[in-house]
Amino acid sequence: MSDKADGSSPSSAPSPTLLELFFGFARISISGFGGVLAWSRRLLVDEKRWMSPAEFNELYALCQFLPGANVVSLSVMFGARRHGAKGAVIAFLGLVGPGATLMLVVGTLYSHYGGLPHLSGMLAGLAAGAAGLIIGTAARMGEPLLRQPPKAAHVMAAATFIAIGILHVSLPWALALLIPTSIGLAWFGKI
Repeated sequence: MSDKADGSSPSSAPSPTLLELFFGFARISISGFGGVLAWSRRLLVDEKRWMSPAEFNELYALCQFLPGANVVSLSVMFGARRHGAKGAVIAFLGLVGPGATLMLVVGTLYSHYGGLPHLSGMLAGLAAGAAGLIIGTAARMGEPLLRQPPKAAHVMAAATFIAIGILHVSLPWALALLIPTSIGLAWFGKI
């Protein structure tokens, strides 16, 4: 996968075929209760090794700034990188199609049986599991950053966490300050 300890070199796995791309993202779609970020990283980085951990983090970070759902943007960008416009469409359909179909079925069932007490207990359990997946994925995504010697990127990550997570600064105000600071640091080669 990667010769470097931080996982920053490109993945060496062969590019997926269009069929593999569709079924890979379809598998992510139907596995993702509470969000598909954890499943996306697991499939793309850990199982298929189509991306290195650093490549995944960089592409996902870019998708954070695009409008719409982050993982949908990730699927489109990954598919486009591997197979152009055709790959982007195939990855998008793989990610969105099965999940949308499943949700139509589940929504119909929930409208009929949603008031059952056992069902609400099951949904609470699913919510707890989804929260655990998000925490675990965040820890795994932070791993490559923690392997590097401390730099300005570490300070920016800590500042973002403190501003939003601890001080409860509104996201627009935090981004208005942190984005220009990050761009300036990158411009001058500090990140």
